Amino acid sequence: MGHVTLPTDDGGTERFEPSPPRDFPVRQNAPFNRVAFAAAHVVADPLAKSDPWLDASIDWDRTIAFRKSLWDLRLGVAEAMDTAQRGMGLDWPSALELIRRSVDAAKDHPGALVFCGVGTDHLSPSPDIALSDVIDAYEEQASAVEVCGGRIIMMASRALAAAAKGPQDYATVYRRILGQVKEPVIIHWLGEMFDPALAGYWGRADHDEAMEICLGILAENADKIDGIKISLLSKNKEIAMRRRLPEGVRMYSGDDFDYAELIEGDEAGYSDALLGIFDAIAPAASAALAALAADDKPRFREILAPTVPLSRHIFQAPTRFYKTGIVFLAWLNGQQDHFTMIGGQESARSTLHLAQLFRLADRAGLLRDPDLACHRMATAMAMRGVN
Repeated sequence: MGHVTLPTDDGGTERFEPSPPRDFPVRQNAPFNRVAFAAAHVVADPLAKSDPWLDASIDWDRTIAFRKSLWDLRLGVAEAMDTAQRGMGLDWPSALELIRRSVDAAKDHPGALVFCGVGTDHLSPSPDIALSDVIDAYEEQASAVEVCGGRIIMMASRALAAAAKGPQDYATVYRRILGQVKEPVIIHWLGEMFDPALAGYWGRADHDEAMEICLGILAENADKIDGIKISLLSKNKEIAMRRRLPEGVRMYSGDDFDYAELIEGDEAGYSDALLGIFDAIAPAASAALAALAADDKPRFREILAPTVPLSRHIFQAPTRFYKTGIVFLAWLNGQQDHFTMIGGQESARSTLHLAQLFRLADRAGLLRDPDLACHRMATAMAMRGVN
């Protein structure tokens, strides 16, 4: 088995030898008793004639192949979300093409589950925007997704956050859009730690006050809502909201810090999952969910426990840069041939950050081919001055 030289926090280096990988499945046949989505990343095309900071050049074959690997593991795909750099390099025309291709691929994959992000990212946020403009933007994207046969995740809107004067404006927009959708949707409340432009969403800066507004909107429109994903990185807030949801409305955990505990649940209930980290830990997540469905909670915990430090590291502040770690691990594991991202986001994390990610992925048993991972890690370290 190979080894690699990694930098250490004291300015030195160490020889690191990875452990043997764990025997996680590449195809899952066992049932789950939780609904679980992975918010999937996109694979950039590094050879495209484009300006990486400005253009979203995508390797469509590798991008769709990755989604098929998630479906093989019985995980659903949350398409064109922030993990796919939506609004952070991936514009709406590219997102719609991604949605079309993903929905089409799902048709040939029996049992594949895919929901697609609908937002207002083709509308520039401004306090001068009218609510009618926000509604029109949501309607345009929702219609496009439904035309191609996709189910909807109603994403939080930067334009709405900028235009809304208070909670009633949020209620007006959500009531209008939810009144038109063909099938129940997933609502996505993305916190400001993921996107600073979404601070004060629902018309309140305080999360507890915002939750009250959100719960009121969910109750008013419950028949059009499959569930809500909240991404506030607070298990206590998620649990508190989960216990107050209208009957039939699911809580999809978006907590990449405490997902294991939240998915397992307590005497009052549990969370389903819609997580960016499930992109990176998909084989472990699939094995753990199968164990949970078989009522083998010790094995569920044993598999997921070592993935949590990895996830907390990948999602550490500034949290919005977590996509860099997701794609880096996909490259280490041979799921793509390069570490290039749209928007040039491969540069968003430090060398020390990537080195610690390598160590934590190894501890979680997630380096599928340690020799390949060491070779690619050595290449990445050499490019950053680690000899």
